[in-house]
Amino acid sequence: MHKNPKYKELIEQTFDFPQKEFKVENNSLQFNNLPLMDIIEKYGTPLRLTYLPKIGQQIQRARRLFNSSIANLDYKGNYYYCYCTKSSHFSFVVEEALKSNVFLETSSAFDFELIKKLEAKKKLTKDIQIICNGYKTQSYQNNIIEAIQNGYKNIITVLDNVQELDKYQPLDEPLHIGMRIAAEEEPKYEFYTSRLGIRANDVVSYYQQKIQNNPKYVLKMLHFFIDTGIKDVNYYWTEFHKALKIYVELKRICPTLNSINLGGGMPIKQSLAFDFDYEYMINEIVTQIKNVCSEVNVEEPHIYTEFGSYTVGETGAVIFSVLGQKQQNDRESWYMLDGSLMNNLPDIWGLSQRFIMLPINKWNEEYKQVNLGGITCDVGDYYNSDAHINQVYLPNIKEGEKLYIGFFHTGAYQDTLSGYGGIKHCLLPSPPHILIDEVKGKLVYTTFAEEQTAESMMKILGY
Repeated sequence: MHKNPKYKELIEQTFDFPQKEFKVENNSLQFNNLPLMDIIEKYGTPLRLTYLPKIGQQIQRARRLFNSSIANLDYKGNYYYCYCTKSSHFSFVVEEALKSNVFLETSSAFDFELIKKLEAKKKLTKDIQIICNGYKTQSYQNNIIEAIQNGYKNIITVLDNVQELDKYQPLDEPLHIGMRIAAEEEPKYEFYTSRLGIRANDVVSYYQQKIQNNPKYVLKMLHFFIDTGIKDVNYYWTEFHKALKIYVELKRICPTLNSINLGGGMPIKQSLAFDFDYEYMINEIVTQIKNVCSEVNVEEPHIYTEFGSYTVGETGAVIFSVLGQKQQNDRESWYMLDGSLMNNLPDIWGLSQRFIMLPINKWNEEYKQVNLGGITCDVGDYYNSDAHINQVYLPNIKEGEKLYIGFFHTGAYQDTLSGYGGIKHCLLPSPPHILIDEVKGKLVYTTFAEEQTAESMMKILGY
């Protein structure tokens, strides 16, 4: 009788496997050497994991590559790593990033509440550099003013529009500012130009009219943001060179301008087939800035990056178990999960995002094509294609057997977009959240949150 290949054989034939983060031992998957089956036996499913050491590893890799390029090219500026809090505001993430001496990038008024708490816990001091981005509400502007008055002297407020500047009049001391260029969006977007930032054609003239001769404002930074992130494609390099052209034009008339901020993240691994040459891309960025500045004899700027998903995305995993299977027609087999994809991983539903999806156990079983169904009653609560192929293959399970499935590199945005705690679709509880750290070579597990209780949900709903 013909047998299908085993799941492990499928993966080894399709990808270069095992990989740094993923390997199989005793027929079960390990993620960053974590014994996932042991963790499942202890905490159950559905379950959310955060592997904290990855944060420092990511920061150090980016720093190492940028500083290596700067040294090799005799580049005169410095490199600075900012963590943008919006990708994950959780204390365990921000505090872990701060251990690596990152700067912070804020996007709302309430970021300053985090900063006050972190200062009180002695996780940061008032000399930390803070880049304030986004369209500013009055409360956001008030918090920026209050922070500066309370001794946070290294704040750079990035102007998002031409009306914003007038709101900082209450400050007695000069305000350090940046200007964000409104980039043209990729052709797939439904609009041509980003809603955020100042029109590229207006940046220099606005500086001349409002900032150049006003001692209350000191322009330090030009901010360039590409929503789709740093990629080696013509679209990115075209917008990048537009920004560099504006930088050198401004620098000629503005001696205080000394920094360029490359907003937009570095890609993270969302498929086992992921192949991004970080070293080449970073070297190319530094090289092109140096070349453009050298051509017109302008001093090279300090380089800032704002990495959110890159910092925290690869720390995360969400694990489900298969409750049962259903054959709905001749061709469609469903594995029904014990949680909701759209609740716990909303980018799957909202953006058709693909994550690395792998079984935790049964790697030596034959595989078959399946659809994954969440437990809500919504038609959109499903997963039926991987990043590299328009299908999902998983090990076959027999009656009474348990299969566990993990979605990996889910650490950015998923918690906050789905609303942590609160009320979820079909009244499904938020799963328990386990933090995993390494201390002196030993794994340390901390329960950040237990599974949400029915009582807490009833209270929110007014019962």
